[in-house]
Amino acid sequence: MNTASTIEKKTRRALCAACLRPQQTCICRWVTALPNQTEVLILQHPMEVSNAKGSARLLHLSLTNSRLLVGESFDPVRLQAMLTPERRSVLLYPDTEDASLGLARPQPFDAAWLREPLRLVVLDGTWRKSRKMLYLNPLLQTLPRLPLRDTPPSHYLIRKAHLPDQLSTLEATVYALAQLENDINHYAPLIDAFDGFVAQQAGYVTKAV
Repeated sequence: MNTASTIEKKTRRALCAACLRPQQTCICRWVTALPNQTEVLILQHPMEVSNAKGSARLLHLSLTNSRLLVGESFDPVRLQAMLTPERRSVLLYPDTEDASLGLARPQPFDAAWLREPLRLVVLDGTWRKSRKMLYLNPLLQTLPRLPLRDTPPSHYLIRKAHLPDQLSTLEATVYALAQLENDINHYAPLIDAFDGFVAQQAGYVTKAV
């Protein structure tokens, strides 16, 4: 076997320890460290982990007060331990009932909670996968939901949206944090970095074509 060819293949497969992507497509240059008052817990569907277009890892690396857990059906004890009572947990999800899954309308978000320490729970997956995660984890069904209102058009041009107002995980979380903390300007650098990430991914697609 050609030694040079073997070394080249190993180099291509080497992953960045931070963003977990091949070193040739590392996204760490777009990581923008920002402090966030509202704690963020990202529950990522396993199929999103290796998705090159996914934004959850960039979001996690950029928010200084965030955690990321991979899974579809989570151990209730472990999940409950993540939803510790010193913060009120709210789920970033539309506040509509879902008859197809047998889910009732959730508890509405109360603006009075903005004076409390909060935790934003985010489901990272396609619409179908996030609905399944919600269905498989009854504990998540008990959380009050925070729906997004009047968000800007998505910058997520590298992934097809099924609805006009669908956003990437990063965008949705940033706008939710801005809504909770009443400070959109604080997170503007992360949206700018996301634009760079999107351009980088679009460049790979262009080269492939």
